[in-house]
Formats: sequence, C-alpha cells, structure tokens
Amino acid sequence: MDYEQLISEALEAPLAGWDFAPLLGRVVEDPLPWDYKRLLLSRLPHAASLLDLGTGGGEFLSGLGPLPPRTAATEGYPPNLPLARRRLEPLGIEVTAVGGDDVLPFPDNSFALVASRHESYDPSEIRRVLTSDGLFITQQVGGQNLDEVNQALGAPPPLAPRDWDLARAGAALAEAGLTVTWSQEAQVRTMFHDVGALVLFLRIVAWQVPDFDVDRYARRLRVLHEQMERGGVLTAHAHRFILLAAPNDRMAHHSQVR
Repeated sequence: MDYEQLISEALEAPLAGWDFAPLLGRVVEDPLPWDYKRLLLSRLPHAASLLDLGTGGGEFLSGLGPLPPRTAATEGYPPNLPLARRRLEPLGIEVTAVGGDDVLPFPDNSFALVASRHESYDPSEIRRVLTSDGLFITQQVGGQNLDEVNQALGAPPPLAPRDWDLARAGAALAEAGLTVTWSQEAQVRTMFHDVGALVLFLRIVAWQVPDFDVDRYARRLRVLHEQMERGGVLTAHAHRFILLAAPNDRMAHHSQVR
C-alpha cells in the first residue's frame, strides 16, 4: 500500500473508546512479565465491590466476570462517556464522569477493590474510597514510554512526567497511607510495521506526541514508510509498571500474589 493511502486510512478511521483492534498485527508488543487481567480476575470473587478507573468505552470491564454485586466505573474523556454507558449500564454498572483533578465522586470506604489500567489517579482519593480491608491494583504507562517513536519523528517528549515510574508511584501511595504489597516494572519491545498503524496509534494515544500532525511530521513519516516498505520496522520500548497496594491496617496475608 502506498504512503498516501496508508495515511488517508489512518486519518479516516473512527475512534471509539480504547479500541486497538485495527492495529492487530500491525503494532506488535512483546508480552509483559505479568498479566493484569489475570491478577484482577483472581481478586474479583473475594470483592464485594469494584471501581474501575478510566474505563474508556467499557471494553475491558465488560469482558470481565462475574463482577462484584456493586461495580462502578469512571471516565474522564467526554467522548467515551456515552460509549461506556451504552455498554456498561445494561450490566448494572454505573458510569460517572471525573475531572482532571481525579477527585472521585464517591463516599469514603466505598469500594473493596479499585482498579486502574493506564489511568491517572490521586493516591489520597484511592485511600479515601477504599475500605479498610480493600486493595488497589494499577498498571501504569511509565514516563519513558516509547521514547524511540518520538526520537524517530524528531518530536518533543510525551506529556507524562519523565520520572513517572514504580518508585515514584510507590512513594506517593505510601505517603497517602497505603502499603505496596507487590510490584513489578518492565520495558518491552513494541514494533510498528507500517506508517499507517503508527499514525492511527498516535491518534488514539494523543499524549505520546502532543503536537502530532501528519503534515508537520510528513518528512519523517515518509522516511519511516520507505524503511518499512523495505522490510524494516520501527522498534520502540513500552514502559510499564504494576503494583498492588492496601491500606496500612490491612492484614498481612493480602500481600501474596495469587
């Protein structure tokens, strides 16, 4: 496929929630050394309530089950809210909008399990809404995520703080009154196989290259396209970390990962 066609298709593709299906086989990420979904699923049977932060269009949450009797979700990106509500409300899941301050519109001690996959959070708010025997599980995108993409385009760094990593996240949670009971961090290879996939990815993950525009980066994109046409790939490294944290008064047996 030629450059213009790849770019055109990438720009015309509809964006809905966090749907990465069109990138299957075109953006290939090596597996992480942990399985966020498995870790979360293993804890659902023991939780009376669940809060999913940054649910997107509800794609991930709707695929879990059975869910706790009370399950709620938040979403901060306005276009995703109607998508999430259409998908989740028929399942009995309330979907609530949140603002950029990450203040959660729920009473104290509301949830036994709070989950955040790639969503920002306020540690003090997590501690506030968790029950005394609750658990917080989060997988985060680190501050050095896919640096090679920005370098290949000659673009400024992503919006996330460069020092956003496991150590910083753990320290902030400790300050809020939570103890990290298990954690891991990794950088895994991510390969972009065509320039259209790269453009579509940057439309979905808009904070990776904050000023992205195909005209602004046309020269670099064409160079990448020519390299990919000759069988090359753009290889970058995804920076991820995961942690489980519990209120300081939680019983010690919850520190084991099952």
